[in-house]
Amino acid sequence: MVISPEARARIDAEIAQYPQRRGALLPALHIVQSELGHVAPEAAVSFYNMFYATPQPRHHVYVCTNLPCSLRGARGLLRGLEEHLGVDDHGNTGDGRIHLGHEECLGACAYAPMMRVDERYCEDLDLEQARRIVDALE
Repeated sequence: MVISPEARARIDAEIAQYPQRRGALLPALHIVQSELGHVAPEAAVSFYNMFYATPQPRHHVYVCTNLPCSLRGARGLLRGLEEHLGVDDHGNTGDGRIHLGHEECLGACAYAPMMRVDERYCEDLDLEQARRIVDALE
């Protein structure tokens, strides 16, 4: 697994912010994953659910299915997106572009139903809005 000189420089800048090098571990893993799409299994990242040990689709879409979102239609939203994208729960699109899944809580109950698209929250959704959002992903 080889990273670019730019990624290495970003990691070095992170290391410089901590009194001990190991303090920069999580930021460094985020940098590697953002560049390569995953982190090598030997990096012992299985403890953290935000890191992937295998190559991943370009985009991750997670619909919140906790109670407030479910009461406002999140499970129907998830089923509608599964059908629209041609995946089942926790599945990938055939073109490898999108991973669709659910998360138990995304912490935005007042704006239910909602989903996280990569690092962006999309709130107060209906199925048509959610379809437009995923269709716009490259």
